[in-house]
Amino acid sequence: MAAAAPAGGGGTQEGVGESSSPPRGPAPVPSASGGSGRGGEGAGEGGGGLRDVCREVFERLVADGHAETFVPDLRARLEAHFARLPTSYQLDVNIDKAEDVLIHQKVLAEAKDPNKRPAFTVRFVRLEETNADETTNSDAHEEGAATGEALSTRSVPSYTHIHEIILSTTDKPKLLSQLSALLSDIGLNIREAHVFSTVDGYSLDVFVVDGWASEDTDGLHKALEASITRKEGSWSDSDSASSERSLPFQVQDFESDIDTRLLKVVKKVASGSSWDTFLGTYAGMDVAVKILNPDNLNESSWNEFKQEICMLREVDHPNIVRFVGSCTKPPEFYILTECMSRGSLFDFLHNKHNILDLPAVLKFALDVCRGMSYLHQKGIVHRDLKSANLLLDKDHVVKVADFGLARFQDQVGAMTAETGTYRWMAPEVINHEPYDNKADVYSFALVLWELMTSKIPYTSMTPVQAAVGVRKGLRPQLPENAHPRLVNLVQRCWEPIPSDRPSFSDIIAELEDIKAEAQGASGESSQKQKGDDRGTKD
Repeated sequence: MAAAAPAGGGGTQEGVGESSSPPRGPAPVPSASGGSGRGGEGAGEGGGGLRDVCREVFERLVADGHAETFVPDLRARLEAHFARLPTSYQLDVNIDKAEDVLIHQKVLAEAKDPNKRPAFTVRFVRLEETNADETTNSDAHEEGAATGEALSTRSVPSYTHIHEIILSTTDKPKLLSQLSALLSDIGLNIREAHVFSTVDGYSLDVFVVDGWASEDTDGLHKALEASITRKEGSWSDSDSASSERSLPFQVQDFESDIDTRLLKVVKKVASGSSWDTFLGTYAGMDVAVKILNPDNLNESSWNEFKQEICMLREVDHPNIVRFVGSCTKPPEFYILTECMSRGSLFDFLHNKHNILDLPAVLKFALDVCRGMSYLHQKGIVHRDLKSANLLLDKDHVVKVADFGLARFQDQVGAMTAETGTYRWMAPEVINHEPYDNKADVYSFALVLWELMTSKIPYTSMTPVQAAVGVRKGLRPQLPENAHPRLVNLVQRCWEPIPSDRPSFSDIIAELEDIKAEAQGASGESSQKQKGDDRGTKD
């Protein structure tokens, strides 16, 4: 595979789940819930891209005399394969290694069998030489030369074995977290990740890894099988079904603080793997309605839904989306919140292409910090702070939303690793280390960077590539023309050691000071301009 490349065209949307490809199109999110799920960009039949790549792969296989070219329907099967996958897959295909496409096709076909999920294949890619300096005594010294004889230094080569692992299973939220944990379980380090979602609900995940100390692929294959077995129950559809069957709704879950007869659902504006969000009205008031789909209900989605209701009932702040009510009486599962008519901050910055001046950056950043400071004072860790979960009302007030992953910091038990969205996720969360509310501060650093640049973090990387980079100290490049105190603040907020990051109350104080300083400078400039104008008139 070639190095991963971003797919072009259309708008983008960032959900809770990690997605390697932009979704099929932009969708406004005028609601309190950002959502989850691994979306994928539709392959699309328009234009010549799909058929051109398919033709080039076919012609290269024929030119190489590949045995598969004797199969009568190979061209049709290749076309069907490319049609299942997003445009970004075409950009990723290396025509010089056209046989890779056949391997991908085979692994995807095996994944249709529930007993083979995740289907995978392993192959050795190359040896990478790394030089290690070794200091040794010279021959003269070894033969008893004077003790002052100089030491000689020679370079002793060492090698790193690089393998490629291709996996496929049914697509679902948090699959990348699951796969990265699977590889980490046997000591593999992810160097590259190329991740795609098919239009019919499967994943194709290609990982370039090191950490296996030989060319032996049989041993690595067996180690992967053993790791999958240890995590058995996480992969198949039967597991989801059993989760649904084993989910007895408790009597205490059957409650409602709204009169559903007064609720009118108007139009769908967003979707996730187990929920849809609609615009609607309740008792004549505009609301956003998050509806859990009982057909796709499992224990995880049910618990997240109840958690969001619990958290929304606990909070009341001008910079937190306002809770209206909920219903958890089967088959009606609703969360009602105020309608945030201007959608998400992610959409405002990246799909509407707004460039913010310093006063706007400070205004939006302060809105976020005030909401987050309130949450932290109540002992709540949001765990998925990002621009897609920050919503704007009609007056451009930013409010924190989507509390499905939020937790009280003093809850019993360790908080789950790799919770949130990779591009905004703190290194300690990625690394499965203990973490606290300073993980939210790290995520805010990425939001502040977005406000300053109007760019998506690590946009040229897949989410897993970004996560691997963050573990090694990677951060987005800071803009050269930004306010120096904002640059310094971002750097302190994304420090690798959580205790070195400031609290949100400290961040508010600093942002207020930068704001006052900027207003003072603006006032002095205005007074000077007036004086100049008077001097001109005189």
